[in-house]
Amino acid sequence: MSITSRLKNRLIAKVITRYPGLAQRFITAYEPWESGEPIPWTPPRKPLKACKLALVTTSGVHHVSQTPFDMQDSEGDPSFRVIDGATIGEDYRITHDYYDHSDAEKDLNIVLPIDRLRELQQEGVIGQLAESHYSFMGHIDGRHIATLIGTTARQVADRLRRDGVDLVLLTPA
Repeated sequence: MSITSRLKNRLIAKVITRYPGLAQRFITAYEPWESGEPIPWTPPRKPLKACKLALVTTSGVHHVSQTPFDMQDSEGDPSFRVIDGATIGEDYRITHDYYDHSDAEKDLNIVLPIDRLRELQQEGVIGQLAESHYSFMGHIDGRHIATLIGTTARQVADRLRRDGVDLVLLTPA
């Protein structure tokens, strides 16, 4: 994807954020991919105050030291980044051209509410926060959908299970 295309995507994201009528046109024209299978919701097995919680976001957040998401591929980047919950607040970047993240750059909690969850943990509302959280780039299309569903989402689910995570809060951008 050319620099011109990336700038166009960023401009579109800013304009539709400021003019909701235009955003509605984009939403109406968009046709989501559907698997045709039921959503595998799983009810919590224990009280919230006993659960370990992790965040998964589609905001394109990552640590400065990590490889940015690939914005050159018009079909997106199906990979993920592991987010260290202890350091992300002081060390992050957002690589995503398909939404206006200027507010999220000022306050990470808009797309990754790690500080709000820490407060809930201190109040005893949730049991504990996982050390690792996960970030994807939300714009995935075409051939990358199969990679996301068949490979990277499964890898993250396996990591969450290994970490003993009971609940996941998904935060879109």
